[in-house]
Amino acid sequence: MVSELDGMHLKLEGLRKSFGTKPVLQGIDLDIKPGEFVAIVGRSGCGKSTLLRLIAGLDTPSSGSIFLNGKQSYGRINPTIRMMFQDPRLLPWQKVLANVELGLLGSKVFVRQNALQVLRAVGLEDRANDWPAVLSGGQRQRVALARALVNKPSLLLLDEPLGALDALTRIEMQELIEGLWQKQQFTSLLITHDVEEAVVLADRVILIEAGQITMNISVPLSRPRAKGDPMFIQTVEQILQRVMGRQENFNEAREARLLV
Repeated sequence: MVSELDGMHLKLEGLRKSFGTKPVLQGIDLDIKPGEFVAIVGRSGCGKSTLLRLIAGLDTPSSGSIFLNGKQSYGRINPTIRMMFQDPRLLPWQKVLANVELGLLGSKVFVRQNALQVLRAVGLEDRANDWPAVLSGGQRQRVALARALVNKPSLLLLDEPLGALDALTRIEMQELIEGLWQKQQFTSLLITHDVEEAVVLADRVILIEAGQITMNISVPLSRPRAKGDPMFIQTVEQILQRVMGRQENFNEAREARLLV
């Protein structure tokens, strides 16, 4: 059971974002409890990454509101929010330890001890003095995760961080993220194209289509989750049928319009 002491309460009301005349998000309402792990799935271009950028303060909404622990956010970067991308974005001219220390405030001893502690948590303390270039893709993502966690965030935003990894490394990273989330009790919002990954990690799975939330379901499974569990398979199929069914309906409607 995840404590609600350290995670952030995130609430979105009527959130909209347009780029020029093109609407990307069209009235997002969402309430994420402290310590909850929520996954967002959807096809490319549906607005998933835009949503995370708005929450992170990297962009401003066209209208609507974002509330962080009950206080309205005005498009500014919040120091208790960290974001992890598909690309680890490490500085190649800095060693692993220096990459993790980046942005961490305090005395030199404090910074070094905290960076080493979080590297130990992701299993890379022994690579602290290596250059990023000599690490594998999975190891570089572990460093990126360590850098995101070293400031002890209340909200961790994950924008497809495992998308470029091989299958085995991806499973290892899923287990690592889940374990650290359970231990550190932050709220987490994950974007993924992989429905199985969403069901493995999340308390809830949300589907975004054409800038709107069209499905919001709880995952009725205890942890750790086994992909062979009939309920796991049923939950994955439920989400996939919704995604594929709506796409088929869209294609049929489009074909009908072309025939008119």
